[in-house]
Amino acid sequence: MQKQTREVNFGKRSSLKVHPVSIGAMRFPEKCDDAVALIRQAIDAGMIYIDTSRGYIDSELKLAKALKNGYREKVILSTKWCPWNIKVEPTDDTSADCTYKRIIESMKRLDVDYLDFYQLWSINNNEQWVETTSQGSMLHGILRAKKEGLVKHIGFTTHDTPENISKYIDHADWCEAILFTYNMLNRTYEDVIAKAHEKGIATIVMNPISGGVFAQDSPPLNVAVKNAIGRTDLVETAHRWLKSNKNIDTIICGISKPSDITSTLANYEKPDFTPEQIKKLNEEFEKLSNKNTGFCVDCKYCLPCPKNIYIPGFMQAAYFSEFLKIDSRSRNIYDWQLNKNNTARSADPSECIECGKCEQKCTQKIKIIETLKILKQKFG
Repeated sequence: MQKQTREVNFGKRSSLKVHPVSIGAMRFPEKCDDAVALIRQAIDAGMIYIDTSRGYIDSELKLAKALKNGYREKVILSTKWCPWNIKVEPTDDTSADCTYKRIIESMKRLDVDYLDFYQLWSINNNEQWVETTSQGSMLHGILRAKKEGLVKHIGFTTHDTPENISKYIDHADWCEAILFTYNMLNRTYEDVIAKAHEKGIATIVMNPISGGVFAQDSPPLNVAVKNAIGRTDLVETAHRWLKSNKNIDTIICGISKPSDITSTLANYEKPDFTPEQIKKLNEEFEKLSNKNTGFCVDCKYCLPCPKNIYIPGFMQAAYFSEFLKIDSRSRNIYDWQLNKNNTARSADPSECIECGKCEQKCTQKIKIIETLKILKQKFG
């Protein structure tokens, strides 16, 4: 595939250039040779920023092979780790020494002499921010590696509140990149993405097609796009919508097959949407938001459940199943609530004793008990 040469600033702080589409390393093919060929196809096409993690199974090991024969020099390589997502050893913690150890380990797994970026992974609340940035913490382990030339740049990834992230941006003079979730169905971080961009911090978007939602056949989503711009190609629309936002430097494209690369790059070669088209798309998708459809808005007033059922997670599953009509996504969310690797692991919905306390406190007046029963029948 012919290389796309268009590049943009990767934030003013880093002084790097990046393609608007980058490599997400979570879903590489199972066979190493297939993964190597796919990674090199993406790099040859211009996708030079690579987002991986110690927690992405053997992703770092596959990248080590793909980046031989001159490919390492072509890319901006980023990895990340945190003890609440993966403990390599039972004693792993947020200390500077442990983080430094994980940096060295990732470099050995990737078989590289340095990392372009190392990120604080999954900063999801203020407590984690304080724990990872205070004296002697993860940040200082990364700063040690940077001082030694092992890490060139530092960033963080987040699912925290926009209010908290805005405060972090004000104080994190060390930060050169932030990875946010952002797409047509989830505009939560729109303002802080703009703020980060203004401050010269590289802005990276994950879940650009809403975790695969826009690749599904959803009648409500199809109608929304058709009403707005007269067409129903959800994936193309999602990419062009993001491309039209000049506060975004690059999106993460999770690659598992060649068409992930070719189709995404093709969409990014198409024209930006006009401001009027963006306005219409935003209006149509706002109608589909959890709040405007009467579904769970994740206020968590329903908690705690006496049987430890994580109600907001199951209500999110219900939103995708009952309203957007995407059962595959709903099942994934449902299964994740019960997954032992989920730090907020839930009890099974069948444990519900129908006490009704959650329904009394629900701001959206959702029939939670009935909804849990429906989900259990579908996916249990």
